[in-house]
Amino acid sequence: MIRVCFLWFCFTLSSSLRIFNQRTDCTQPGLDNCRIGDCSKPLTADKQNAPTGPEWDIKSMNFFLDKDQFIPILNVSWRIKPSADIWVLSGSRIHIRDERSNETMCFEYLYSLPKAVNPDYNRWTFTFDTLVVQPENTYEVSVYNIPEPTVGNYRLVKKITIPGCNDKIIKHSQRCRENGSLWEPRVMMSTDPPLDKIQKQMFIVVSFYTSEYSEKYDVSLQSPGVFFSSETVSKENRTLLNVTFALRAPLCKIVIKIQPFFKQCNNNCSSAEKSFNCCDYKPRTTIVKMVIGCVISAACLAYFLLRTCDTCFHSIRQEPEYVPQSADNNPCTQMAKRKRLLIIYSLDHPLYKNIVLKLCSFLMAKCGTEVVLDMLDSTRLGMVGGLQWLQWHKQQIEKSSDKILILCSRGVQAKWSAMCTGKQVHLREDVHSTVGDMLIPAFCLMVPEFVKSPSFEKYIVAYFDSVSTEDDVPSPFNMTVRYKLMKQFEELFFRILGSEKHEMGRVNRIEGLSEVDYHLCPTGGALRKAIEDFQAYQMEHPHWFEEELIENAEMDIDSDLGSVCQNKARQIVNDLTSEAPTILISEQREHLSLKM
Repeated sequence: MIRVCFLWFCFTLSSSLRIFNQRTDCTQPGLDNCRIGDCSKPLTADKQNAPTGPEWDIKSMNFFLDKDQFIPILNVSWRIKPSADIWVLSGSRIHIRDERSNETMCFEYLYSLPKAVNPDYNRWTFTFDTLVVQPENTYEVSVYNIPEPTVGNYRLVKKITIPGCNDKIIKHSQRCRENGSLWEPRVMMSTDPPLDKIQKQMFIVVSFYTSEYSEKYDVSLQSPGVFFSSETVSKENRTLLNVTFALRAPLCKIVIKIQPFFKQCNNNCSSAEKSFNCCDYKPRTTIVKMVIGCVISAACLAYFLLRTCDTCFHSIRQEPEYVPQSADNNPCTQMAKRKRLLIIYSLDHPLYKNIVLKLCSFLMAKCGTEVVLDMLDSTRLGMVGGLQWLQWHKQQIEKSSDKILILCSRGVQAKWSAMCTGKQVHLREDVHSTVGDMLIPAFCLMVPEFVKSPSFEKYIVAYFDSVSTEDDVPSPFNMTVRYKLMKQFEELFFRILGSEKHEMGRVNRIEGLSEVDYHLCPTGGALRKAIEDFQAYQMEHPHWFEEELIENAEMDIDSDLGSVCQNKARQIVNDLTSEAPTILISEQREHLSLKM
């Protein structure tokens, strides 16, 4: 991908369009005779001698914040169609117009392409990412190949509006900082001292935190409909300022207004206001006494809780049996059966990744389950490596009653089939992820033991039936129960606990885990929304999985690991053929009797 940064010298210093970093780069492998032009000459041709138009890249237009100088930068990406007329292509042009000032800028990339695709057999892609943009401005960007046909319109045109300083990204830009976007005054008020019985005066102390971009502040004291007093104070290298006001009569409601003077907005900056009810407000000495009282009360409460927990843990040791129908209201029982769950999955799509994360939140917040997930432990995983990380957690689970949950999806089935055939499947999210693909290493470590009866209980197989199907379950897992989420989540949770939902003469239930009410809690509602978002996306993009596949992508799994996994895949298939009948008749028969 080419990064081009070229200064447009024809613009004056007052122009609102400017380039960040004066540099050019035409070193893309396989690109011939690349240079930068100034769009000074019109390059047109008749339709037969002109190339086809370009197309937008997946991330065609967005903005980002430079980490060093905190300025927003526009990012535009487009691709060249691999057509037969690529030999007449001599370059591309990009026009940018600021709709607020109506100023324009043009860049011309002159080059020749030896082949229809680049040396990596992907489409030629160009990126322009050096234009400095301003908050709340709208920019119109047009891209076209040259020479441009004299008849017809082959230009790509798109507009982008940069959000204001309230945006979570833009508010960190230097311009917004100097307008006070990050200022948090945290206004406080106290009476010091209480009402003066001789002079009949009340002293109000206003405290607030300053900003590095404002040296002066106007602090005013008001009551609804009445203005009392105002003071102008200077920061003088202080981070906390105190201003004292004297009132001749107590007020029930006081409004404190702080007007800053930032570098950019100067006299037109937004002020900070906060209201206080002085009838109920305590003097500073009273506040100190209240704080001391709260500390003493907290210490007594902590002591009481410790004694209660000792009794709780004693009852746990005496009666460790878990009773599902009554466990909802007994915190001691819940603590006794807190389980750990390692989740194995495939990074099929950003929306599917969101489903996995929301499922983890639901398991931790609603179910009290300790979740082990690569995305939540990326720092440690990066230090020890993927295989070592999986091996360590697998050993810990083997020593306990904890479980491993395998979430099946399109990517899981595709990667398992590729292992059996000796091929490789790379998904876009695997490349973008900081931890890479963890599914194939997990298969290499866990699937060979999955087919052995003693290890069978450790594994739980499930899939989200709203976004996946039972066909997405690899063949080694057909010998066990396959839970549909969220329809059978309650049954799955009983499996995590090592208990049974259906017992002789009764059906155990856990409130808030069924398909009809799991979404009533905040984490359950977020999980259902994530599932519905991905389901809607699949309906709009029926070929979404094919679009996520990447050829010749660089993965973090080396060739040695790939060959080991392929050999183990063949061994697994042979083991399944010989051992599956025995396993189906073994100690797991009661789980296979569960009605799906």
